[in-house]
Order: sequence, then C-alpha cells, then structure tokens
Amino acid sequence: MPVSGGPQGREPVFLLPGAVTALVGVLVAVHLASTLILNPDGQLELLLWFAFHPYRIVLAGVEPGIAIPLIWTPFSHAFLHAGWDHLLINAAWLVIFATPVARRYGAVPMLVLFLISAFAGAALFAATTLYSQVYLIGASGGVAGLTGAAIRFMFQPVLIAKHPETGERVVLGRRLASMREVFIRPQSRYFTLIWLALNAAVPLVPLLTGNSLSIAWQAHLGGFAAGFFLVPFFERKS
Repeated sequence: MPVSGGPQGREPVFLLPGAVTALVGVLVAVHLASTLILNPDGQLELLLWFAFHPYRIVLAGVEPGIAIPLIWTPFSHAFLHAGWDHLLINAAWLVIFATPVARRYGAVPMLVLFLISAFAGAALFAATTLYSQVYLIGASGGVAGLTGAAIRFMFQPVLIAKHPETGERVVLGRRLASMREVFIRPQSRYFTLIWLALNAAVPLVPLLTGNSLSIAWQAHLGGFAAGFFLVPFFERKS
C-alpha cells in the first residue's frame, strides 16, 4: 500500500515493522560489540554472565550465590550468538516470522512472545542437559516461539465481509486457527509436522552418523510450544 513518506508518496524501501528492525539491530549490535570490542577474556566473561548455564541450578545447592544469573540468563542468552552464520540464520528466520506477529499484535506483544519463548526454550534445554555443564546461546528459542505463533494464523484464508452501509468488500484479516484447524489445513499441517520432525531428529544424528550437531533442539521445541499455545492470549477481544 502506498505510504506518503516523501513529497511523491513513494513506498518505503524496508517494509519491516519497526520493532522487528529494532530487534534485529540489537542482535547485530550485541554481536558486533562482543567480537570487535571484547578480547577473548572479555568474551568468556560475557558467556559466564549472560549465557544460560543449567548446571548453575545444581551448584546452587552448594553455593546459592552462583544461581543469581539464572534470574536474567533464561532471557539474555537469546541476544548472544556463536558466530555470524549463527546470527544471520536466526535474524533471517526472525524477520520472516516476527513480521506477521508484530503486524497482527503490535510491537510489545511480539517482544513479549519472543522473551517468553526464549525462557521456555531455556527451560526445556535445562530439563535435558542439567548435568552436562553445557550452555545455551542464540535467539532460536524466541524465534521458534514466533514461528509457532505465526503458524496459528498465517496459513488461514483471508476473511472478507461486506460493509453494512456501503456494501463494499472489507478485508477482516486472518482468523486464529484452533489447534485442530492447524492440522486440518494442509499447508499448516505439513509445515508444522516437518518443522517438529526436523528438530526432534537432531538428537538421533549421532546414532546415525557418529557426529553430533551443536543445535539446541530443546530450545527450538520449547520455544515453539510456548508460542503455539500462548498466542491466543494475545488476541484482541472484539
């Protein structure tokens, strides 16, 4: 739709919602700062204080103070990345699925869903790696939550109604699908099942190839479930 952003009413170059652009910008800025400003020791400190370390839960029984970062790391880990490839993949996925969520619900609900999903992803990661002394970084849990939320409406048909006075066609948007409807409609069913199957298959890779993948599939599944099941709470009541 034309936007009067200049003297000739030209369309904007970037059609992303401002909140999505800002979130991607924060992820890029954090990674730039961590790679260009911090030395190796500083990068280790960054991981120590802002990556999510589930083993802290175990150590808290011995040294309670060590659990303090667990207050923020289930969220802050989503803003750290292992490399540019890791960041760019998450940023691309974020742009694709955060955009419809932000347009439907607004900036704040999109960010809230992102953070809740990051927390849910961290929770499932902790449940499966508690004694492994591994850590979690990356926005993929939050992005997976936005994916799960978007699936509930983006594959649904656009609803059209007639204006009661003028008789003109009015676009109402897409209705939020029930969980049953998600799996009835072929597009959403196949997308959901393939996405879940690919992530659930990650822990089986070592059994088949002998090589492990450094992919936090637990964070993906936990985040996806959070977005998928919680998005109805963000629907505006008509």
